[in-house]
Amino acid sequence: MQLRELVLKNRSVRRFRQDQAVAMAQLESLLDLARNTASAGNLQPLRYVLSTDPGKNAEIFSCLGWAAYLADWPGPSEGERPAAYIVICHDAGVAPKVDCDHGIAAQTILLGAAEAGLSGCMLASVNRNKLARVLNLPESLPILLVLALGRAAEQVVLEELPADGSIRYWRDQQGLHHVPKRGLGEIIAARYAGPTEKA
Repeated sequence: MQLRELVLKNRSVRRFRQDQAVAMAQLESLLDLARNTASAGNLQPLRYVLSTDPGKNAEIFSCLGWAAYLADWPGPSEGERPAAYIVICHDAGVAPKVDCDHGIAAQTILLGAAEAGLSGCMLASVNRNKLARVLNLPESLPILLVLALGRAAEQVVLEELPADGSIRYWRDQQGLHHVPKRGLGEIIAARYAGPTEKA
């Protein structure tokens, strides 16, 4: 799969085929990708908690917020919840802060998941104190992000930004999830082309 195809395939999915298990070995393979990516100062301060256990998954699920723009939707119902989770933590004993490592790692994991036929969602809306208790984590391992993973039970479609400029994602009556994206021209703040190019 070409990189562009993989990036476009990697959408934030919030409804899963909960009955289709994800193997622990597959999660470990995704982490093996992440551990080989860039790390600020090469400090490698990220630590991970992996879960494919239905009971533990239910506890993790109770700590998560799912879709801010879908105000009437409380999150995936039983049967549509993730089959696996990766919780990304910061080892404060290794580095006093984390700048961008967890973003790099999370995106790498999700791209690897997409290549393997899985889908995922990167969640920052997390009750971190509750989840730390659920996972029995020490204070030295604060939670940064949670990745929900599984086989997709929904389709996500990219759209041009509407005339009113709204970036809010939405679902139609068939349950298709629509995500507006800004155009390339809107996100380029400036261009400084070389002498043989047109700016």
